[in-house]
Amino acid sequence: MALRTKELYHSSNGDRWYLARELDTGQVFVKHQANLPSGGHVADIEVGVFLSQGKGPEQQELLQLIGTLVDEPTVPPTRRRRQKLGRNRARHSGR
Repeated sequence: MALRTKELYHSSNGDRWYLARELDTGQVFVKHQANLPSGGHVADIEVGVFLSQGKGPEQQELLQLIGTLVDEPTVPPTRRRRQKLGRNRARHSGR
């Protein structure tokens, strides 16, 4: 199973949380790696379940990351296509 991960948060006690995506299936989840003194266990947590577990700094980091997806205004694909078609028509009509 090939994964791509981005660290979300690491606590002062050594726990780490990652946003992970399985490359084969596209599944996105949170991977929690406990610190070594508490066993170093790794758990994969569904994003909705992770966010419903509280309002800790690890959840806040994921929400902040999600928020960055809407910081930049985006043009819907159909509107983008219409804009491109309009520019192409203007170019070909000599305007």
